[in-house]
Amino acid sequence: MRPRLAARVWIDAYLRRLALRNIPAYVIHKGDPTAGVVMVKLNTLDGKAICFQRSFDLMTGERAWVVLAEGDEAAVDASIAKQRGFDRDLWVLEIESRDGDHLLEEEGLA
Repeated sequence: MRPRLAARVWIDAYLRRLALRNIPAYVIHKGDPTAGVVMVKLNTLDGKAICFQRSFDLMTGERAWVVLAEGDEAAVDASIAKQRGFDRDLWVLEIESRDGDHLLEEEGLA
């Protein structure tokens, strides 16, 4: 099992990887730099969005990205706001990609 990276280290690496592919990404809400949960909102720039949250795959015990909310951007934003109400240490990143590119499936990002 790989050691867990501090939230800020993972976020910096992820933002750099996105920048190298010319995929715009922004930190919408800063959470706890060492232990905050990370959510990634994929904005497809057509009024739709998907919010991913890191979770554990119960079968393998590995980290995996799961869809927290999907659909109209306003509804996804409301779901994220609700989660922020529960967890002030939460990090929220937003990616803008018409093609739906988010790179979360790449090695090292789970």
